[in-house]
Amino acid sequence: MSEPRTPATMTPRERVVRALAHKETDRVPIDLGSTWISTTTIPFYERLKRHFGVDRPTELMERNMQVCHIDEEVLARLSVDTRFVCYNPPELACNQTIELGEGHYRDPWGIEWRKPPTSFYYDLYRAPLAGEITPSDILRHPWPDPGDPGYTRGLRARVEAMRASTDCALVLNLSLWVLQCSQNVRGYEDWYIDLATQPDLLECLADCLTESMIGILERVTQEIGDLVDVISVSDDIGHQDRLCMSPAAYRKVFKPRHARMMQAICTRSKAPVMWHTCGSVVDVIDDLAEIGVACLNPVQTTAAHMDPWRLKRDFGDRMAFWGGIDTMHVLNRGSCDDVRREVGATIGALAPGGGYILNPTHNVQPDVPVENLLAMIDAGLEYGQYPLSIGTDG
Repeated sequence: MSEPRTPATMTPRERVVRALAHKETDRVPIDLGSTWISTTTIPFYERLKRHFGVDRPTELMERNMQVCHIDEEVLARLSVDTRFVCYNPPELACNQTIELGEGHYRDPWGIEWRKPPTSFYYDLYRAPLAGEITPSDILRHPWPDPGDPGYTRGLRARVEAMRASTDCALVLNLSLWVLQCSQNVRGYEDWYIDLATQPDLLECLADCLTESMIGILERVTQEIGDLVDVISVSDDIGHQDRLCMSPAAYRKVFKPRHARMMQAICTRSKAPVMWHTCGSVVDVIDDLAEIGVACLNPVQTTAAHMDPWRLKRDFGDRMAFWGGIDTMHVLNRGSCDDVRREVGATIGALAPGGGYILNPTHNVQPDVPVENLLAMIDAGLEYGQYPLSIGTDG
């Protein structure tokens, strides 16, 4: 990897904020590690640390995906413009994770997760509301307490100190996963049967989940919403070839709950909201924009109808894009030249006029060569300089 070429004309914070406002900057901003879904897995990061000669311990960021925080020295060496912010761990007993054995635990929602010996990740093991249930069973379920004082205790002072110590964009991570959580609480088979045969039951479940999440969104954004530059939320709506439900079903069951949660955020913070959803979600991009989403992540270009040129053409006036570098075929299996071509093509499609932040299409997986990530960063610094010299004609 060559030395960074970024001209010192903008701070990283200015670069990110301006890009998300659909304005061109000095160069395309780069993200790595600012969210639960745009960082790296632990096995990859151990190799990246060795490359840079960093020997500090690796800190777990999210357990199920086995992803980690990235050391400040590594972020600086990679010219990353963003930094991770999150609320604090809970304090109340009802909100604690319960360990059930080696690689087996129960989360505060009552969902059990297990990590198979041959897997890098945790899988859903037991859904607490699977099987024949009634609305009363849903209402009686022991939902987490959103009023836990631990979430915000000392949070403002911590983020104020972060903001004073860096000119990078601070990205607040919030949990807004009512759709995915409903799938895990109910179990996927029962969830799809409910969607087709008794959507009222699913709406009851979605309402309980919304109530157990929205208080945290309100309290955290009230506490530090003025100190962060971007807010990242996540709820997967797509499969590889389509939405995980019909657009009509999404608009009936989940969009109203998403809209309520987005309102809780947007009335307490002016920071633009980046929404993570994998898969083919072109059918609901306008819906996300309507409820206040400013930026789409991870821009999974390998999914159906997610061509970056089309996305920029059809939605680029109202939606920014964050990601786009293929992790399924190119970053893990391609050569460094393949990676550079991927970066050049993605920048050419999504970066004209601003509105693009460079990042892989999800966390960097264990099978990615370190040199390929370095090639991605290097190409981003080279091809991402404005005015763009890379082809932008599609």
